[in-house]
Amino acid sequence: MKFLRLPFALLMTGLLGLGGCSVHQPVALYQLDSGDPGQPTQAAGMAVVLGPVSVADYLQRETFLQRQPDGSLTAATDGRWAGSLSSDIDQLLVRQLAWRLDSQRVVLAPASTGFTPDVQVLLSITRLDSGAKQPAILDAQWRVLDRRGHVRDNRIVHLEQHHEGSEAAQVQAQGQLLQRLAEQLSSAVKPLANQPVVAEETTKKAPAQVQVKKQPEKSRIPMASPIRTDMEVFRF
Repeated sequence: MKFLRLPFALLMTGLLGLGGCSVHQPVALYQLDSGDPGQPTQAAGMAVVLGPVSVADYLQRETFLQRQPDGSLTAATDGRWAGSLSSDIDQLLVRQLAWRLDSQRVVLAPASTGFTPDVQVLLSITRLDSGAKQPAILDAQWRVLDRRGHVRDNRIVHLEQHHEGSEAAQVQAQGQLLQRLAEQLSSAVKPLANQPVVAEETTKKAPAQVQVKKQPEKSRIPMASPIRTDMEVFRF
């Protein structure tokens, strides 16, 4: 009996092992495709601050979401983001802008102390997703501020990118949408490269009026002065 139990135990162990392998399938990790941006050459190019960049709450997760034909979102079972999606978006846009503007001075908000931007770009991304049968879609709004903090451009954009259907193709399409967004941002920023330098406003202060304390006017009536005689007589 012991001889027969040993093969049965080995068989059960093998089946359990195969079952475990089928349950723990490897999960694919994805990152946005930033394209092939070149290295900016100008160390003294335009000073640009990108941000704050706000990303929709439903994108603040590692889950790779799939848009369904009815508009609902489901979590992919065999793929997820390799890290923070919002951080990937920030880095992709910074690299794309720096390359398109040919400037080493493109930074994320908040800028370091002493960094005076020529332009600031405020960006809000409200949608970035796709599905196996749904195109990749990007909805965003951005504003461009000049040196004085005045709004020079404001736009609401809706971009779509078709793909082949696989999750890898969807991630690539989403990256291409962000590259197109960076192209639009650079086109809006470039005209502000030759802004006049903001002169320091000097406020002229009126000289302080010195208040002179007026002396009390002397009485025009002469003071009586006593004359020493035999009698006390006052002369005016």
